[in-house]
This record gives sequence, C-alpha cells and structure tokens, in this order.
Amino acid sequence: MFIIGNLLAALAVVISYVLTIYMWLIIARAILSWVNPDPYNPIVRFLYNVTEPVLHQIRSRLPVNFGGIDVSPIIVFLVIIFLQKFVVGSLSGMAAALLTK
Repeated sequence: MFIIGNLLAALAVVISYVLTIYMWLIIARAILSWVNPDPYNPIVRFLYNVTEPVLHQIRSRLPVNFGGIDVSPIIVFLVIIFLQKFVVGSLSGMAAALLTK
C-alpha cells in the first residue's frame, strides 16, 4: 500500500500543476483577446490551439456571450477549481489514508 499511496500523492501533485498551468494559459488567452495580436505569432497560435478546443466546447453548449462579453473562460476557471478541489483533494486524501496504514 505504501507504493500506491505514493503514486496517488504524486498523481495528485501532477494533476494540480497541469490544471494550474492550464488556468494561466486561459488567463493569457483572455488578456490577448483585449488587444489585436498578430495571428501568425507562434505564441498566439500556441495559446489558441491549446485553449480553443475547451472554450469552443463551452461556447457550443451554453449561451455564454452576454452583451459581447465572452464568459466561457470564467466557466473554465470554475471547472478547473472544482477539479482541483474534488479530484486532487480526493487523490490526496486517498494517498494519506494509504500511507498511514
């Protein structure tokens, strides 16, 4: 059980880092939407390619455009926060329970 507990603890940390990095990518994408960036810039293209699949899924399923303001990044933030609290918290709790046995 020691190995599985450590595996779950490491998995929780990795998932937490990935979710945090994705949140920062969403923030960068939102900030870039306020200006008119060069669409051929590799950084802009990377941000678009990484974030658009998730944002497009939210936009296609929910009417999240109120008065010209796109609130799909806020919904993605809420989902990321939920995943960090629920999934990462659950994995950490299971790891702690396995390590104390």
